[in-house]
Amino acid sequence: MMSAPVLVIARLTLREAARRRLLLAVVVLTVVLVALSAWSFGKLTSLSCDDGVPCSPTETKMIAAMLVILITFMYSFVFTLGAVFVAVPTVASEVESGVTLAMLPRPIRRSDIILGKWLGWAIIAGGYTIVTTGLEFIAVQAVVGYTPPHPITAILFLLGECLVMLTLGLLFSTRLAPMTGGIIALVLFGLAWMGGVAHGVGTLLESDAVRNIGLVSSLILPTDGLWRGALFNIEPSILTEVAGASRAMAANPFLTHTPPSAAYITWAVAWVIIMLGLSILSFERREP
Repeated sequence: MMSAPVLVIARLTLREAARRRLLLAVVVLTVVLVALSAWSFGKLTSLSCDDGVPCSPTETKMIAAMLVILITFMYSFVFTLGAVFVAVPTVASEVESGVTLAMLPRPIRRSDIILGKWLGWAIIAGGYTIVTTGLEFIAVQAVVGYTPPHPITAILFLLGECLVMLTLGLLFSTRLAPMTGGIIALVLFGLAWMGGVAHGVGTLLESDAVRNIGLVSSLILPTDGLWRGALFNIEPSILTEVAGASRAMAANPFLTHTPPSAAYITWAVAWVIIMLGLSILSFERREP
């Protein structure tokens, strides 16, 4: 159970986000993104595939499936960048402005501050991830009649990716200036994604050394592994079979033939908990 101070700080975090019109900006951005993508998918119904002959419903849905993968990949960047953007200033800016000095003498533990802020931002960032992706899938279904095989599971993986970056940004916020922490977090995110590509290249070249680079990077920062979990659950079965049958397809960052194992998902959850613990420890040892 969350303690009362944690819930109070989470509520204050939500109120601060509303005061800064962040929630309004998120709503507007969501409506614009979904509307634009729905309009784009609507154009698929007028495409011609062979010699001016309109595409069949099956061909239209296959094109829609590939576009959904690309759009979801774009959304995964938006979610993770947004999580970093809101997390890295959350402690550092308040320490610099002196707000922390006013809060700490009260009967509030530093761990309450970290957990409360994490919970508040997790509600905002996680809610944005769930609502935006859900609306996107609903819009695609309404326009072209295509729904990913496992949309809810895919959304949960994207939510996990978002929470991983949120937690990493919060950890950096306890020690680094916002810009420094944000840059480092985004560089690590890019390296983790490149590690996933390296794992695929290692599979293609049958090189254990290159493949292990990707494996290690996916354990250090589990964002790419979680993205591939989302990817597996939005791929139609035919693409999954193609990815599994061709070793060359293993190097394609937009195809995967296996979902993350239960052990890997457990590790991703443990990773978030460990990083939260390190955030608390770092903040407790920092002079206000």
